[in-house]
Amino acid sequence: MSGKPNKLAFLSMPAPASYVAGLGRGCCFWFTTRSDIGPAREGPSAEAVAEAQARRGEEAEVDPDQFQDPDNEYGLFAGTTYEQDDEEADRIYEKVDEAMDARRKARREAQEQLELARHRAERPKIQQQFADLKRGLSAVTDSEWENIPEVGNLTRKKRRREERAFVVPDSILVGDRGRGEYENSLDPAQQQNGGFQTPADGGLSNFLEIGAANETVLGLKLDQASAAASGTATSVDPKGYLTSLDSVAIKSNAEIGDIKRARMLFESLIKSNPKHAPGWIAAATLEEHAGRMVQARKLIMQGTEQCQKSEDIWIEAARLHNNHDAKVILADAVQHVGQSVKIWLTAADLEGDVPAKKRVLRKALEHIPNSVRLWKETVSLETSVSDARTLLSRAVEVIPMSVELWLALARTETPERAKAVLNKARKAIPTSHEIWIAAGRLLEQIAVTDESKSLEQRIKELEMVDKTIEMAVQQLRKHQVLLTREQWLGEAKNCEKQGSTRACEAIVKATVAMDVEEEDQLATWESDADLAEKEGTIHTAQAIFAYALKVYPDRKDLWERAANLEKAHGTPDDLDRVLSQAVERCPQAENLWLMRAKEKWLLGDVPAAREILERAFVANEASEKIWLAAIKLEAENNELHAARQILERAREISNTERIWMKSAVFERQQGQVDEALNILATAIKKFPRFPKLYMIQAQISQSRKDLSAARAALTAGCKACPKEPTLWILASRLEESDNRSIKSRALLEKARQSNPKNEILWAEAIGVEERSNAPVQAKAMLARALQECPTSGLLWRMQIMSEPRPTRKTRATDAMKKTESHPTIINTVARLFWAERKIEKARQWFERAVNAAVSQGIDDGDLWGWWLKFEREHGTEEHRDAVRASCVKEDPHHGLVWPSVAKDLANVGKSTSKILELVANALQ
Repeated sequence: MSGKPNKLAFLSMPAPASYVAGLGRGCCFWFTTRSDIGPAREGPSAEAVAEAQARRGEEAEVDPDQFQDPDNEYGLFAGTTYEQDDEEADRIYEKVDEAMDARRKARREAQEQLELARHRAERPKIQQQFADLKRGLSAVTDSEWENIPEVGNLTRKKRRREERAFVVPDSILVGDRGRGEYENSLDPAQQQNGGFQTPADGGLSNFLEIGAANETVLGLKLDQASAAASGTATSVDPKGYLTSLDSVAIKSNAEIGDIKRARMLFESLIKSNPKHAPGWIAAATLEEHAGRMVQARKLIMQGTEQCQKSEDIWIEAARLHNNHDAKVILADAVQHVGQSVKIWLTAADLEGDVPAKKRVLRKALEHIPNSVRLWKETVSLETSVSDARTLLSRAVEVIPMSVELWLALARTETPERAKAVLNKARKAIPTSHEIWIAAGRLLEQIAVTDESKSLEQRIKELEMVDKTIEMAVQQLRKHQVLLTREQWLGEAKNCEKQGSTRACEAIVKATVAMDVEEEDQLATWESDADLAEKEGTIHTAQAIFAYALKVYPDRKDLWERAANLEKAHGTPDDLDRVLSQAVERCPQAENLWLMRAKEKWLLGDVPAAREILERAFVANEASEKIWLAAIKLEAENNELHAARQILERAREISNTERIWMKSAVFERQQGQVDEALNILATAIKKFPRFPKLYMIQAQISQSRKDLSAARAALTAGCKACPKEPTLWILASRLEESDNRSIKSRALLEKARQSNPKNEILWAEAIGVEERSNAPVQAKAMLARALQECPTSGLLWRMQIMSEPRPTRKTRATDAMKKTESHPTIINTVARLFWAERKIEKARQWFERAVNAAVSQGIDDGDLWGWWLKFEREHGTEEHRDAVRASCVKEDPHHGLVWPSVAKDLANVGKSTSKILELVANALQ
């Protein structure tokens, strides 16, 4: 023991000089005394330090940052003040710095983006590298997923298993041993007491007292329920009692606590301010919510004594009591608040029969004769028109400034006497626009309903409606009543909804030009008409267009919009009336002439259509559209000789490329192939840059099995029009049909050089490889095409369909992102759902593709063809009719399959719906 060092020897050693007891534990950290820091004394000043340094020959230390902060300057500028000139100079320097920074900002940011993109391309994230593999997991089936082996210990380290054992206590073993045993004898204590001893006090239970107590509790509950149901009644329906108990809401402890706190708050409120009626009402409502109806009634009656002039507290007291007591309460209420309309109406509502309600309301009118609401309620109870008229006559005498009562009285009178009533009302209330509008509606009603009057008399009376509304606007301005044009248009729409169309027109005529600058008139009126059309007030929109056309009679676009409105919502006669006025005002507007002629043709009036086109020729002799419409009209009606004569005249007078093309097509359709070729030869000399002439020439030669002539025509066309992809495609297909695939590929390669980034040429090149049984080359060509045209819906569709079935959806997702939901891709997704037998989803996506094409302005008739083909297999006749109607409405002309079907000689003259059926048959 003596050889070991003493570990406690430091206790007898002296403490270090800087030792502070308890400082290490933090005990004295916040308790610094005067003895710790020594006596207080002031250090040397800055001037004394500088003087001492100067005597020693030392230089004063200079802070390197003293010139960097302009808001806290010291040193050279320490004594100066920061003035407005300094602030302006700082602002100028900041602007110079910003300008210098912004000079190359765009170039610098673009360079940074390029470097970032290059860096990400060279070093992609692990997430990007495995993106395709992660998408591939969506095709893993449930069985494959379950067969994936569990991850084991691959570290090849032997882990020591920790097994721990515990000793089971004897008490558990003894208790478990006796678990399944049964007692078949009593212990001595049980034998002495004669049975089991109760754990409480050993006394016997009195079941008679328990039963009596239960009856008492049940009786109290029944009394409470009866009081809540009928006030003073004591009878309870035994059949409905148990059912009513189901509707009793059991409140939680939190709700009970809230009720208690609210009760204390309201008690304090009504004690501190007993004249505050809302406090009494809130306290009574709280007791009602808590199920204490007796207390609620007691509180509310106390409130009526304290707040006798409050109508709300009397009405609340009537609500909390039964019908009989409520009548007594309201009878007391009218003694204190006899001028309250709400109390009288509440009292009338308590009456069960109409005569009693009338008595209450007439008694109310004795107390409050100037209440419009009481008069209206009283009149509404009358079943006789004469009694109602008598009441309203008295009402307008008592309240001459009520517009509602005057209008109600006018409605009960005959038309002639209603005029007199409205004149009196206008004199009594000269600032009411409702009375003026009612007068105009009355004049319109008289003019329309009286069948004995002649047409001229009706027209004169309807003109009086316009004059009445004009006078209304003038008189209202005279009395300083200035309604905005939006308010007037709202009144016009209300008149239209109530059936007064002429009053609606009159309001629009008189007010639509109010508060609108001349340069903003047209745009404002067009927006007003569009808004009215959206709201379903078509007549208001028509009236706005009619007024706008009077101000701007030479605007073609305005006439077209008015005609389209009539076509969508009006009758054929109204449309023809608008179009006849339009062509008179704008005889040079070709579209208006053609629209009118087409409407006559659709109605089956071919002579009228011819007459309209003849008048159109007079005004527009060299119009290509009118010549082509006349040719189509004659050809569709089998007037071939007349059509040929019109074509000859058109070639002489109009002499346009389309006229020559239509001439060749017409002769080809009639079987005059040589004549068609002669016309084409002449047309090509006149218009060598028109590609369709070469196409028709090649097609005619190919139909006659003259491949050399067809090849020569297409070669000449490709030289003359190298930017036309269709010419190159036709030339390629001609070579392919002649088993010259190499020549076909060369032509398409040359076409792509002349027309870079053209998806149709790439698609045709891919099709050549597929038809040549070269899937590897086709896949490589498709990859090149997507690199050059990454947003092409056509190429992405080919990419999707070339994928194996499990990966098509993944590729479709990529295509949707790349093409920004192109209609072709949406249609392809619908076809994928169709293949998976997801019928409703496929139908939704087919419709979505068509809507997307319409909204994006893409003309592709194949979309409707695929949709109709789907509905043929899985839809009903209603679904197919909806597809046909949608296609006829949009009238498509382009697509991959649609043009070849529509321009086939066998399908000449067929309607859009029939072409759609043929396209659906041709799609594969």
